[in-house]
Amino acid sequence: MAKINENYEVVAVFSSKSGEENVAALTEKFDALIKANATDVEMNDWGKRKLAYPINYETEGNYVLWTFTSGTAFPAELERVFGITDGVLRFLVTIR
Repeated sequence: MAKINENYEVVAVFSSKSGEENVAALTEKFDALIKANATDVEMNDWGKRKLAYPINYETEGNYVLWTFTSGTAFPAELERVFGITDGVLRFLVTIR
């Protein structure tokens, strides 16, 4: 039988090139999206860190970690939104 809910973990790297206000807006946008579609949401802002290799000529990014529980369809939608949002350098959604 298929599982109804899973525990997920998301790490996103936001571009720091456009300023702290944009990073805060992106963090708030995705936090609201996750809270609207998941339960047991925890957010941990890791702040600005040096990237292991340049991405789009940027060497620093703002890292944010979310852990949550949701249905199996929501992570695909979350990945889609991450993929089409400007200011997102990288993201990874995994099952915990």
